[in-house]
Amino acid sequence: MTRLVNRRAGCLQVFGLATQVLSFLGALSLLSSSGAYAEDKPKAKPEDGQPVSYAKDIKPIFQTHCHGCHQPAKRGGDYVMTTFDGLLKGGESGEAAVVPGKPDASELIEQITPMNGQAEMPKGKPPLSEDQLSLVKRWIAEGAKDDSPASTRPQFDMEHPPVYSAPPVITSLDFSGDGQYLAVSGYHEVLVHKADGSGLAMRLVGLSERIESAVFSPDSKWLAVTGGSPARLGELQIWDVAAKTLKFSTTVGYDTLYGVSWSPNQKFVAFGCPDNTVRAFDVESGKQVFFNGAHNDWVLDTAFSVNGDHVLSVSRDMSMKLFHFETQRFIDNVTSITPGALKGGLNLITRHPAKDELLTGGSDGTPKIFKMVRDKARQIGDNSNQIREFAAMPGRVYSVAYSRDGNRIAAGSSLDGKGEIRIYDANDGKQLMRVEVPSGGVYSVVFSVDGNTLAAAGFDGMVRLYRTNDGGLIKEFFPVDVQPAKVAAAGN
Repeated sequence: MTRLVNRRAGCLQVFGLATQVLSFLGALSLLSSSGAYAEDKPKAKPEDGQPVSYAKDIKPIFQTHCHGCHQPAKRGGDYVMTTFDGLLKGGESGEAAVVPGKPDASELIEQITPMNGQAEMPKGKPPLSEDQLSLVKRWIAEGAKDDSPASTRPQFDMEHPPVYSAPPVITSLDFSGDGQYLAVSGYHEVLVHKADGSGLAMRLVGLSERIESAVFSPDSKWLAVTGGSPARLGELQIWDVAAKTLKFSTTVGYDTLYGVSWSPNQKFVAFGCPDNTVRAFDVESGKQVFFNGAHNDWVLDTAFSVNGDHVLSVSRDMSMKLFHFETQRFIDNVTSITPGALKGGLNLITRHPAKDELLTGGSDGTPKIFKMVRDKARQIGDNSNQIREFAAMPGRVYSVAYSRDGNRIAAGSSLDGKGEIRIYDANDGKQLMRVEVPSGGVYSVVFSVDGNTLAAAGFDGMVRLYRTNDGGLIKEFFPVDVQPAKVAAAGN
């Protein structure tokens, strides 16, 4: 069966399977109402007398503890648990992992049952709780039925990437530091192009339906990705770029993740969550090493300090916050805390390449630069950490970027279905370039390594490369082939 994806205006259509409607207001769910899970735990177990539901009770356990290793992009022991057939079938041992009605004959139970306090699965992590293990056994004993809606079942993997009937809304762009690649967010995947736009180099297909951020490590060897499946799971992915393989994946919470950033030493990645938390994971071990819930609304972007000892974040709660990384402590509000001083949430944050100065943008349409550490006693009504404010742009600012030398900044905005791109002098605030994009909002901008090119993309799914000296268009292209002709055929 041909599967076609249409993700125009925030709508996702998977023909032949089901139709889902995913809101895409403001590219980063900035306009949708808040409401995420505050804790990473499976949902409540079924009431007495009710059968165990795979979709509601069992799958959340596997998503949290197992899918990071046992998925198509990273097959742990050739065992794929993200598809129901694969879950039953098992891995390299050749034995059925799940025998419906017979938990004692199911190899999965043997693998997840701890001996002397440790189980084979999850590998290298604490075993499932007694309640979780009991729930899995009960589900198998009741026949191991799959009651998942068709729309929630995995449809794509590296061997079967999405087929697009319309360009994807692009929420993230990033040039690799070695100048080779441009990472473009797609649907269920990151599309890695040659940096000059001359062709698609690789497609990195993972579990997440929505990709919110994709950022290369400083040495360009790794690509960190945050996203998820709205109202179902959040996911952090780390890809080995050269090998085109998934180093690890971990699920966090039950909604999409935002704003991934790398520590300078490349050992850690931080990101924001819709449960109002900032988190960071160790890239080598895949373990969470930082957690703080000081924000009062969704956390949309993060950045590390120059030496990596602090993490900063911005949120829909209109604040930029500073944390000490090692102790996980909240230190200070970088932005003003005076009621009414800020107008709307902050969407983006990026650090100066060599200084602890933070560039941000958000609902008020005005890019601003703040110093990280306060050097004056706080006064009611002050905003003393602000260094510079740039000319306001139309609508909301959805993306900001520093050039590699730190001398210029770029910003992209959206208002009434139109986008705008500007480049400013970072030192005196002078506007150097302005380009209008009539076909949709601009949700991501990034400078090339040499600073001569600015890549921009957003609602219309077109990647545009501009000369930074005069704003001239170098090239524009869709990041993936679009096959609209098959949409009509699939609907007949």
